[in-house]
Amino acid sequence: MSANFSAILYLISGVLFILALRGLSSPETSRQGNFFGIVGMIIAITVTFLSVGNFSSGFIYVLIFLAIGGSIGAFIAYKIPMTAMPELVAGFHSLVGLAAVFVAISAFINPEAFNLGTPGNIKLASLIEMSIGAAVGAITFSGSVIAFLKLQGIMSGAPITFKGQHPLNALILISIVILTIYLCSTQSSNLFWILIAISFLIGFLIIIPIGGADMPVVISMLNSYSGWAAAGIGFTLENTALIITGALVGSSGAILSYIMCKGMNRSFFNVILGGFGATEQSTSNQNKEQRPVKSGNADDAAFLMKNASSVIIVPGYGMAVAQAQHALREMVDTLKKNDIKVSYAIHPVAGRMPGHMNVLLAEANVPYDEVFELEEINNDFANADVAFVIGANDVTNPVAKTDPQSPIYGMPVLDVEKCKSVLFVKRSLSPGYAGIDNDLFYKENTLMLFADAKKMTEDITKNL
Repeated sequence: MSANFSAILYLISGVLFILALRGLSSPETSRQGNFFGIVGMIIAITVTFLSVGNFSSGFIYVLIFLAIGGSIGAFIAYKIPMTAMPELVAGFHSLVGLAAVFVAISAFINPEAFNLGTPGNIKLASLIEMSIGAAVGAITFSGSVIAFLKLQGIMSGAPITFKGQHPLNALILISIVILTIYLCSTQSSNLFWILIAISFLIGFLIIIPIGGADMPVVISMLNSYSGWAAAGIGFTLENTALIITGALVGSSGAILSYIMCKGMNRSFFNVILGGFGATEQSTSNQNKEQRPVKSGNADDAAFLMKNASSVIIVPGYGMAVAQAQHALREMVDTLKKNDIKVSYAIHPVAGRMPGHMNVLLAEANVPYDEVFELEEINNDFANADVAFVIGANDVTNPVAKTDPQSPIYGMPVLDVEKCKSVLFVKRSLSPGYAGIDNDLFYKENTLMLFADAKKMTEDITKNL
């Protein structure tokens, strides 16, 4: 395949990737955007294979492992429940980072195969590119592994901090820069391996102090890191499609992280430096058992909803765990038949990753014009008769506005407590992922519905 024809096809794949991002920015066009991304990736992979020209026996192994990896990926994607999607994304990010590290190692050990020079005499620009790609890839891998462990519950979701943590992180980051400079001047293999090792270490260190409530931003941030790692390796391989794809993923992930930080009243640089969510937690949990709570059942909830003129639904991770989105849609349809206005309020970080709740509601065919973001609907709570909180916790916690010692202090939350009545579906009074008690449980206008979210929703529908 000629170089000009390859460049044209790479350009087409790049345009498709841009259209994919544009489509994925809205629920209405997300399926179309996903299709554009798939077609663009097929074109990019096909052109890369055809551009090589010399199909040696090694390509048979590449095709075999491509088939194995593709089959595993397809199986996982087909079987994975929506509740585990954040862990899946974190896991895939780690593989992108590890792939970047492996490619950088291959290019460093055998630069002739990539037309980068000879061992000990690699082109300076290529050495810089592979060093950056390897470092960012290693950070992405180890950071994503920690994020996966926290999301999966294998590792505590609470921030893990120790004295001198930030100075140590700063020292390691400076060391990475110095090692890269010395590596470019000496091309020492020992320095290259040390660079990769400490990059793995810093990835671990910048994620462990991040609390569970901030994990959606971490997922977005690691997505950005994986993109920049791919772009760096794309320059090393002189692969246009990889450069374009990596730059798109890196920049879009960074923009999304910035938007989320702004929406949560957090510092973007604190996220990058790993200090996000590392504040001491409030001790409001201590008196939880001594505070009175009003609890009810499905009949009580149905009575309140029947006599309401407007209801706002606030979905959260508990809805995802119970797979209650379809039961919720059925309940809402019943309310609409009784001429009750129903809206959905989505917090930017509800669930475990950006857009988690939107995808679940779309799966249940909830009309897009009934779903509103925090800034669009927050003022409506004061005029609503009932707020139905199904599995959300930290994103409705009023303590974010009152307790400076809370790890979620300053984060904009849904003003659920301003509703005339609040129906809170939860299995128990256990704290949310941030590890703190929710003051909303104990408000005078809150009625706790202790049950599985799906069963409670179905029972309410029967009573309606």
